[in-house]
Amino acid sequence: MTTTRLTRNPLPGYALLFIAIALLPALGAYPIFVMKVLCYALFACAFNLLVGFTGLLSFGHAAFLGTAAYAAGHALKVWGLPPVFGLAFGALAAASVGLLFGLLAIKRSGIYFSMITLALSQMLYFFFLQASFTGGEDGLQSVPRGSLFGLHLESDLTLFYVVLAIFIAAFWLIYRIVHSPFGQVLTSIRENEARATSLGYDVDRFKLLAFVLSAGLAGLAGATKTLVLGFATLTDAIWTTSGLVILMTLVGGMGTLTGPMVGALVIIALENKIGDLGQAIANITGINWFNSLGESVSLVTGLIFIVCVLAFRRGIVGEALALFERLSSSKRT
Repeated sequence: MTTTRLTRNPLPGYALLFIAIALLPALGAYPIFVMKVLCYALFACAFNLLVGFTGLLSFGHAAFLGTAAYAAGHALKVWGLPPVFGLAFGALAAASVGLLFGLLAIKRSGIYFSMITLALSQMLYFFFLQASFTGGEDGLQSVPRGSLFGLHLESDLTLFYVVLAIFIAAFWLIYRIVHSPFGQVLTSIRENEARATSLGYDVDRFKLLAFVLSAGLAGLAGATKTLVLGFATLTDAIWTTSGLVILMTLVGGMGTLTGPMVGALVIIALENKIGDLGQAIANITGINWFNSLGESVSLVTGLIFIVCVLAFRRGIVGEALALFERLSSSKRT
């Protein structure tokens, strides 16, 4: 009975997860690292809303992360806006770009939709490269954190709890979207777009709204990332970042709410800790090649992607949920 209740109502599990995250700094975790993971986890959750629940694969989602990163950074540094307005401005800028991209791409499907989003994203990347307000290849540096409702965000620990609150609010919004009638329509579009159309739904309008929501949430992640790290660079808008969020979603579990969080943790941890892991393996095995493993992050993430495609096609969380369902079924029988 308890298992059934937990399966039907995942909210207590989510609450325990967020409490555990809140305790990480007290357990010795580096707040900046955890905040970076949370920003990319929000980015992946926003992307998952589009690909996992609507069935639209975007190859250009870095455009929204980069747009919000630059917009929020400019608003905070040049205009001197408070953090709450800077974050809101970044998210709105990303949603506006998402609306423009969606109007141009949403009537296409499959690989055509994906390639249009990639092309538009690269056009925006080259704009950022040449625009004066972005700092070009140097990026937008020294973005101040400021204060929020009397809280001085220069303290990493204070900012950590602000970022966690932002993530929880965004996650709750995604949860409500997925479990709303609107979310059910998106799922029906993913499963059978022709049938959704035959039922009288304006499929293009629903897909456009999902695209804009995903872009806005991805923008919130980018704006928060700029607030945390204090800079925005071309890396935020380049096509490889779009590939990175796809990898995070696939590794964690596409179409699951917590899968992108797990995927973001795995990928960001690898990027930051793979050098230390390589040195440890080199000390144990005596093979000096492992000392250079930190320079081969792309190789390691590529291997992870291959393993997930071959052995864990539903991702870490997806496979875990499938195993749980099998065990529950066997107990009931």
